[in-house]
Amino acid sequence: MKLTNEGLQAKEDWQQKGYTLPAFDRDAMLKETAQNPTWVHFGAGNIFRVFPAALQQHLLNQKITKTGIIVGEGFDYEIIDKVYDKHDNLTLMVTLKSDGSIDKEVVASVAYAYKCDPQFAKEWEFFQQAFRNPSLQMVSFTITEKGYSLRAGNGEFYPAMVADLANGPNKSTMFLSKLTALVYERYLAKAGKLTLVSMDNCSHNGQKLQDAVMTIAQAWAKHGHAESGFVTYLEQEVTFPWSMIDKITPRPDAKVEAMLKADGFEDTSLVITDKNTYTAAFVNAEESQYLVIEDLFANGRPALEKAGVFFTDRETVNQVERMKVTTCLNPLHTALAIYGCLLGHTLISDEMRDSELKALVEKIGYEEGMPVVVDPKILNPKQFIDEVLTVRFPNPFMPDTPQRIATDTSQKLAIRFGETIKAYLANEELDVKNLKLIPLVFAGWLRYLLGLNDELRPFTPSPDPRLAEVQTSLVDIKIGMQGPFPSLDGLLSDTTLWGVDLNAIGMAELVKTYFAQLLAGKGAVRETLRKYVH
Repeated sequence: MKLTNEGLQAKEDWQQKGYTLPAFDRDAMLKETAQNPTWVHFGAGNIFRVFPAALQQHLLNQKITKTGIIVGEGFDYEIIDKVYDKHDNLTLMVTLKSDGSIDKEVVASVAYAYKCDPQFAKEWEFFQQAFRNPSLQMVSFTITEKGYSLRAGNGEFYPAMVADLANGPNKSTMFLSKLTALVYERYLAKAGKLTLVSMDNCSHNGQKLQDAVMTIAQAWAKHGHAESGFVTYLEQEVTFPWSMIDKITPRPDAKVEAMLKADGFEDTSLVITDKNTYTAAFVNAEESQYLVIEDLFANGRPALEKAGVFFTDRETVNQVERMKVTTCLNPLHTALAIYGCLLGHTLISDEMRDSELKALVEKIGYEEGMPVVVDPKILNPKQFIDEVLTVRFPNPFMPDTPQRIATDTSQKLAIRFGETIKAYLANEELDVKNLKLIPLVFAGWLRYLLGLNDELRPFTPSPDPRLAEVQTSLVDIKIGMQGPFPSLDGLLSDTTLWGVDLNAIGMAELVKTYFAQLLAGKGAVRETLRKYVH
């Protein structure tokens, strides 16, 4: 059983092993997509392969649409060579259910997949032609939050972006410059309106995308590299909807690989690209998924509501995102990540069988977060968090790790917990002093920064852009110290870390108290959790 067009001809072999195959004429789809493209997507990674691509497959199977998706990769070119080309743009989607069963579906909605860069002349011309076609409705993105950044941490443009702004669309090297150059092709061809949709898991993603494209276009117009009318076109005829996406797609798992091999599926080997992307012919993912998009489309759109997508207004998208990120999922993930690393856990699902950690996230979610949760109406916060804590996190077949979730924690605390603190401060009926477990998470992160687990064995903290900086405040702190930790005062006042000044609001002392208890010695992390969560 090989994942190729030829391999799929043996339909009975696949179907007898429980694999769902495409129910549409793929040759007809390829022809229609080439002639009348409607959807281009940039970012060829795993989340796209089993979420947006699977949504379009649903529409194709139901004969709601005739076109597939054109995929472009502007960063990790090897994924095109090693995954897409090798498997004729097919993906095996493996859905991991909490009862231990798996669904296996071959996703075939990707019509064409190419590297997106002028250095690949034939492929670049293909994208230019697609953007010149009036039929194109939507360009979507899963390029990660950092993909929208034009500037380094010091606020200055990246050197490559400086060159792109000076050289114009014909010499673009960074992805967002290349994207803007393709949109400029559409403008020059007078091909009509267009919608650019970020589907990345970051706040106000549509605004980030719009700001980047407008910055590039304005610079090009200023330097005479683009007509001034291009900026007006972007302002009046191109829309940038906001969205909220939620689906966990861990790296390919060995247990899943073994199950597929037992079926006779041959393409299970892990692919690691030069960009350290971990992928394979199959993608394993959880069953739960949410995609909420602002219904702001300039040239029509796919009927994705028939595949489960919510279309709504911008304020509701923002509310759904805040509900998830500040209360119902992300804070709980971060709490499990920090304490999971300290207690030696390697799976999120195992942590939900740890009575202290289970109680920790239940109380943070239900008792501390829910009083100020944002209710978007289209999704029920209570039902959402119930699913997170009883189905999604405990799923023993989801190979997600606290070490992965702990990545970039310094960038997450202000949103995931700071917004709840701000909401308490703004509500006259609530007292921020009643928050007991959010400060315990903060103290846990300080303890995590020491790089010693609860058995006092060293571990390597996950990658984080501010890791070395914040660790300098703890360089003289040792196990067994009882405080008062004056070196932490500046850190605890840093609003960019916590979202608020913990000293100013009176929370710093509680954090220090917890921190001292977590430092007491071997087993102190477990003992401190047991003391405060039960």
